Amino acid sequence: MEKLGLPLLGAILFCLCVFVAADTQSDLQGDKALPEKDGILQLEKRNFKRALKKHKQLLVNFYTPLTAEGHRVAAAFKAAAAELQGSEVKLAVVDVTKEKELAKKLNVSGQPTIRLYLSGDITNPALCPVPQSSASILIWLQRRAGSAADLIVDLSQLEASEELTVVGFFKELNHEYVQVFYAAAIELPEIRFAVTQDEEVISKYSVTQDVVLLLKKSQLIETYKMRPETPKEELVVFISVYQMDPVTEYSGQTASQILGSPVLNHALLFVNKSSEDFREIFSAFHSAAEAFRLKILFVLVNVDEHRNGRLMEYFRVRHFDAPHIRLVNLTDQVTYQLLSEALDVGIIKQFCQSYLEGKAKPKLMSEPIPEGWDEKPVKELVGMTLEKVAFNPNKTVFVLFYLPYSEKSRAVFPLWEELAEAVRDREDVVIARIDASANDINMSMQGSYPSLCLFPALYAERVVVYTGKRNIKDLVKFMDKEMKKAKKDRVKEDEDRRKYIEALKAEEAKNQNQTKDEL
Repeated sequence: MEKLGLPLLGAILFCLCVFVAADTQSDLQGDKALPEKDGILQLEKRNFKRALKKHKQLLVNFYTPLTAEGHRVAAAFKAAAAELQGSEVKLAVVDVTKEKELAKKLNVSGQPTIRLYLSGDITNPALCPVPQSSASILIWLQRRAGSAADLIVDLSQLEASEELTVVGFFKELNHEYVQVFYAAAIELPEIRFAVTQDEEVISKYSVTQDVVLLLKKSQLIETYKMRPETPKEELVVFISVYQMDPVTEYSGQTASQILGSPVLNHALLFVNKSSEDFREIFSAFHSAAEAFRLKILFVLVNVDEHRNGRLMEYFRVRHFDAPHIRLVNLTDQVTYQLLSEALDVGIIKQFCQSYLEGKAKPKLMSEPIPEGWDEKPVKELVGMTLEKVAFNPNKTVFVLFYLPYSEKSRAVFPLWEELAEAVRDREDVVIARIDASANDINMSMQGSYPSLCLFPALYAERVVVYTGKRNIKDLVKFMDKEMKKAKKDRVKEDEDRRKYIEALKAEEAKNQNQTKDEL
């Protein structure tokens, strides 16, 4: 047995050596196989982990080609790669239109997304702000690797600059205030930051210590007093807002800055800059903007600029509607319209304040009622007809809420036509659809579009969202079940209404008899 054991052990060791050699060879081949273009690795699912193992610092741009934003970021990324040749940081790109599975696995949402992976750790990458230029990438990397001490300058070194300069004036450089300040500097690589302990700041700008100053051309724009509880996010919002003018004109150059602003409430002034009253209107809008800094971002849209056509189309604002003010929150996309012929500063401020207090009423859009909208099996609803048709107490109405540009929505159209044909002889049933992108829906919708909602034949405004399988059999079964349930509820409704009407008549009769007695 011992004699047989030695050859067997040798065989096992030989196999292990072969496997290790093969694995090592595979790794070497994998390294060589990493495709590269202009000094940037071209990664995909099969080689992403190998790239992580090989490079201690891997900066990856997850991008969508053929988009303006993706093209701009790609140009900045390429220029940064040239600057970083030979450094510890390796740049790479992933085309998310081709590598959907990888993007999903890494939880990449929204493009472009730039992440820095350190020491092969795939789970905790650092998120790089979307760069405006290659300098942004380089400064971000530099600040991540450095400290606040790198920003120390004398007051005399703060040259008169057209761009915003953020200056931290601190008594002690080891205070946590400075750490918060530097964390904000990392998150805002587009902006120049500096730290000073020059006492001349106190006399020149009439400030105390532990304060953040925003300077342009050495002129003080605004100050921010640091507090023990000051979070980085609050300081970032403050700087980002005051980096922009009180009113920013919308253009291709400012679009990303406007949409990327941490202030989600936007007031848009649609106006013709060549009109006679432009200066007066802009002055009022600008004054209101000063009053709502940090709460509402004020944006000017020139309706005479043809490149603003898509934005005007989105808000359904026509050239002759100007001057016109809309308020919108970028989270829910609900819009509010200032209904006033005069646009003075008092009216604009009042409108903004009512919006912030939740008192303003949202603008409900509606397409024109199409001719013959109720003559086809599937009725074509618009904002003006939706509630009137859907909440008819004598009809069961099944409505498809769709988006015309959505493939998922369009896929339901044939099924909806088939359903309408299946129930065509049932006079108490209406099958309809409505374009949710062109008509404001003044009701709570569950889930994403397309949404299938049934409105039972009741006086109560009940909406039941269908979540089952999308086939005729299940749709009809669902509808019959809800109609049966609504029929029972309708009996109680009718009885309650009868009692209510009888009570009203009794009250009227009592009042009439009382009047006769008094006469």
